[in-house]
Amino acid sequence: MTTSSPETGIKPTLSLPKAADSHGRSLVKGVTWRAIGTADTFLWSWLITHQPIAAGAIASLETFTKIFLFYVHERLWRLFPWAPNARLRSLVKAVSWRVVGSLDTFILTMIVTGKLRYAVSIAGVEALTKIGLYYVHERIWRKVSWGRLEAPAEAPVQA
Repeated sequence: MTTSSPETGIKPTLSLPKAADSHGRSLVKGVTWRAIGTADTFLWSWLITHQPIAAGAIASLETFTKIFLFYVHERLWRLFPWAPNARLRSLVKAVSWRVVGSLDTFILTMIVTGKLRYAVSIAGVEALTKIGLYYVHERIWRKVSWGRLEAPAEAPVQA
C-alpha cells in the first residue's frame, strides 16, 4: 500500500497477494469445510440437547448460512497479503472464522430451541473443536494448488 501526501499527490492503492484464490476455490473450500462443520454441529447439538430433530434442524440451517458466511470470510482474508502460507495466518484465520461461526451457531440454536443454555453450550464447545478442525482444513488446502490465480508476469525492464 502506498501512502498519499498533499506534496507528492500519490494516491493510496491496495495491493493484493500475488497468488490470489479464484471464486471457485473459495466456494469449494466453503463446501468442504461445511461438510466437516455440519457433522460437528450435528454431533454436539444431539449430545447437548438429546434431540436429534433439533440437532438436524440446527445443522441443516447452518449449511446455508455458513457457506455464505465462509465465502465472505475467504474473500475478505484475500485482501490481507500477510504471510499467505504461514501457520500463524492459518491459526488467526481459524480464530476469526470461529468468532463468526460461533455467533451463527448461537443464533440458529436460539431460533430452533429457544433455550439460551443450549445455544451457549453448543456454540461454546464448537469454539474448541472447530478451531482445531478448521486449522487442519486450512493446512490441507494450502497444499492444493487448484483454483489459485497466479499474478501476471511482470513486463521486462527495457534499457
